[in-house]
Amino acid sequence: MVEEKIKDATKFLKLLRSMSDYHPHFEILGNYRLIDDGMRPEATILLRANGKEMHEADTGVGPVDALAKVLKKSLKSIIPQIDDVKLIDFSSRIFDPGAGTAAGVEVEILFSNGQEAWNVKAFSENICKASFQALVDGFEYGIYISKEKGKQ
Repeated sequence: MVEEKIKDATKFLKLLRSMSDYHPHFEILGNYRLIDDGMRPEATILLRANGKEMHEADTGVGPVDALAKVLKKSLKSIIPQIDDVKLIDFSSRIFDPGAGTAAGVEVEILFSNGQEAWNVKAFSENICKASFQALVDGFEYGIYISKEKGKQ
């Protein structure tokens, strides 16, 4: 069954991050910036990986696409394996629908590198923030498994 082959990267990363010897492959410095004019959203981030700081911006067909593109663009020059990581599916679920636009949102993103598939989930009252956290976790897991394969 296909669902059995999809790894729960959220649980795995929580466990990994609880280990004293774990160091993430990249770190977001500050927070993302998002300008969404309804036509061509633009995302900007500042991150550090392998001792280098990257400040990038990119646009997308929507705010989540812009966030995904800027993350990948920032990481690609430092961690080339990120190019293999693809977003396969995106979904969101609203909690407490009676809260209207202030309701919490859980975002789930399915990723693949062509050989493995994994999903991540993130929760926030802000759908863009939940999406960004899920993207960060999805890319972090993708980098982790590619580096682990390189060790074998």
